[in-house]
Amino acid sequence: MTTNEELDPLINDPSFKAEAHARYVGLRDRGPVQRVRQPSGLDLYLVLDHELARVALTHPDLLKDPEIGRAGLDAAGVLNYQGRGQGLGSNMLMADPPDHARLRGPVARAFTPRRVEELRPRIQQIADELVDAIDAKAAAGEAIDLVEDFTGPLPVMVICELLGVPLDAQADFRAWTLAAVSGGSATPSVEQQQGMLALNAYFIALIAAKQAAADPGKDLLAALIRVNREDEEALSEEELLGTAVILLVAGHETTVNLLGNAMAALLDHPEQAELLRERPELLPGAVEEFLRFDAPVDQTPLRFAACDVELGGVLIPKGSALAVSLAAVGRDPSLATNAADLDVTRTDGRHLSFGHGIHYCVGAPLARLEGQIALGTLLRRLPSLRLLGEYTDLAWTVGGIMHGPQALPVEL
Repeated sequence: MTTNEELDPLINDPSFKAEAHARYVGLRDRGPVQRVRQPSGLDLYLVLDHELARVALTHPDLLKDPEIGRAGLDAAGVLNYQGRGQGLGSNMLMADPPDHARLRGPVARAFTPRRVEELRPRIQQIADELVDAIDAKAAAGEAIDLVEDFTGPLPVMVICELLGVPLDAQADFRAWTLAAVSGGSATPSVEQQQGMLALNAYFIALIAAKQAAADPGKDLLAALIRVNREDEEALSEEELLGTAVILLVAGHETTVNLLGNAMAALLDHPEQAELLRERPELLPGAVEEFLRFDAPVDQTPLRFAACDVELGGVLIPKGSALAVSLAAVGRDPSLATNAADLDVTRTDGRHLSFGHGIHYCVGAPLARLEGQIALGTLLRRLPSLRLLGEYTDLAWTVGGIMHGPQALPVEL
C-alpha cells in the first residue's frame, strides 16, 4: 500500500479546465488514485477509475461532513461559510445518514418519472420560444451565442417554474448562480460572495412570503412548506433554505453544462449531429453518451475520510479530502470501447455523471428529459447550425466543480 505522497500540479487552474481530458489521461497513467493540490491550497485524493469511483461514492467511511477534514480545510484557508443565509446551507447533497434520508425524501417525491413527464409540454414550449428568438436574432443580423440564448436560459426557466420563482427573478438567478459556483480559490471574489448572498436573501424572502400565505401555491417550495406545517421536525428553517438554494443551483447549472457540452460536441462532430437528425429515436441514448463523454460536473463535492481508508492500493489518511473526477471516469478505457470517442449510437457506455449511491442525483429524470427535448429541438429546427471559430478556441468554465463552455458562438 502506498500513501501517494507526490503531489500533482494544480487541477482547477484555467489551463487544466481547457485541457482536462488530455491531462486526466496523464494522471490516470500514473495510477487510479492521485494526490493533487487545488488552487485553494487544499490537498486531496482524486479518483480517476470507474470501479473505484463506485466504491468511493458508497464507502461508509468517506463522508460529507466537513468537520472531519476541518484541519486540512483551515490550513488551506478554504472559506467556510458560517451562518444562515451565507452559503449552500444544510441540504441533502452535503448530508450524511440519517439526516440525508430525511432531507431527500420530500424532494424526491417531486422528481418521480411520472411527475417529470408531466413537464414535457412546458419544456417543449420553452425550447420552441427560445429557438423562435434565435431565428429573430439571426434575421436581424445579430450575433447568436447558444449558451446565452438557449442552453443557459432553458434550465433556469424550468427549475424556477418548478420551485415557484416568479419570471422576473429568473435572469438574476442565472447571474447569481454563475457567480456563486465560479469557485476554486480559498479567498472568493467579491462577485462570488455577492452571488451566494443574493441567492440566499431572495429565498429567505420568498420562503417567508409563502409561509405567511394561507395557500403557498402548488410548486415544489410550497410543497416543502406544507410538509413542515404537518411535521415540525421535517425540515428546520435552515434546512428549508439550504434545500431551496441547492435545488436552484444544482437543478439548473448542471443541465446548463449538459446542454452546452452536448452542443459543443455535436458542433465539433457534425456527422454525429446529422445522425441524430436522421434518427431522432437515438436521442435518449445520445443524452447518456453526452453525459459520459463530457460530464457537466467535472469533480464531485468533497468527501472526508472518517478513518484511514484504503482505495486502489492507496492509503487515504483519516481527515483527508477526496473527490471523484466524473470527467475522467467517463472516459476510463475499461468502461467502454473507444471511450475517448463520441458515439451517439453507443450501447455499451456507462457513466457516473449523476453520481452513485444515496447521493444519486434526485433531478436525473428531469435533466434527461430537458436534454432530449432541448437537443432534439435545436437539431430539428436549426439544421444548419455551425460553430463560429474552432472548437479548440472555446472558453470553458474556470474553477469550481462544473465543466461547460462559457459561450458557444454560432451561425445558421
